[in-house]
Amino acid sequence: MKISRRAFIKNVSLAGSFLITGGFTSLSADEIFELRKKVRLRFVVASDGHYGQPETLFDQFHDTLIEKINMFHKIQPVNFCVINGDVIHNEKSLLVEVKNKLDFLHAPYYVTKGNHDMVSDAYWNEVWKMPVNHNVVVKNNAIIMATTSNEQGDYLSPDLQWLKDKLDDSKKFKNTFIFIHIPQAKWTANAIDTPAFFELLKKYTNIRAVFNGHEHDQDGVRMNNGIPYLFDSHIGGNWGTEYKGFRVVEVMKDNAVITYMMNPEQKLREERL
Repeated sequence: MKISRRAFIKNVSLAGSFLITGGFTSLSADEIFELRKKVRLRFVVASDGHYGQPETLFDQFHDTLIEKINMFHKIQPVNFCVINGDVIHNEKSLLVEVKNKLDFLHAPYYVTKGNHDMVSDAYWNEVWKMPVNHNVVVKNNAIIMATTSNEQGDYLSPDLQWLKDKLDDSKKFKNTFIFIHIPQAKWTANAIDTPAFFELLKKYTNIRAVFNGHEHDQDGVRMNNGIPYLFDSHIGGNWGTEYKGFRVVEVMKDNAVITYMMNPEQKLREERL
C-alpha cells in the first residue's frame, strides 16, 4: 500500500521538518516524500498526552493518535514509537487505563516518565514492564530513554552517571538517540538548566538527536555542540500548538536523518467541513 504525494504532503508540518547532517537543513514536503524511498529505520515520537486531564478530550485525543499512527505504520512501517513523558495527568489510577489504550498501537512502543506521571518508579516498572531509565538497540541504533522527574512531579536532570554508562556502552553503535521529557537548557519557559548534561553529551560523536517533550507549544529544533534537540508539540492537554501531532524520524541508507511533524488532526478537521 502506498500513500499519495498529495495525501502525505497535506499532513506534514514544515515547522518541524529537517535534514540532520551535523547541523540541520529545512526540507520541503516534496523533498521529504522523495527521500522516504531510502529509509532503513523509522520511528515515531509523541509526548504530553495528559491522559485524564479534566476538561480535555483526552480519550478522543488518544484514539486519534493511535488511529493515525497505525494508519501511517500500515503504509510506511514504523520500527518503534516513544511516548515521551506526561503520559497521564497526575492520578496513579490512570496509568493502567492509558496503557490499555496505547496497547492498540500496532508498532512496538516505549514510554518515558514526565512530571505529570506522578507515580513511584516501582509502580511505573510494574505497569510498563520497563524501568524509568531504559535502553534498547534497534538496527544498530542505541535508543536511550531517561526519566527527568519523580513521584512528586519535580523537574530533574537525568541520572548522569547512568546516562554516561549507557553512552559508553553505545559507542559501538552507528547512532544514538536520546529521549527525555524535561528540556535541560532554558530555551523555553518551563525548562531547567543542567550544564553538566550538555558537557557529557558533547563527548559522544554518535549522538544524532535528543528528543524533548514538556513544551506543548514547541515543534522545532535547538542546537548545542552540533547536536539537535527536537520538540514534538503535544498529543493532549489544554495548551500548545494549534495542532496535536507526532514526530517521525527516518534514518536513510546513507545514515542521513530526516524528521518531520505529522498533523493527525488535519484530516478530521477537513471531514467536518
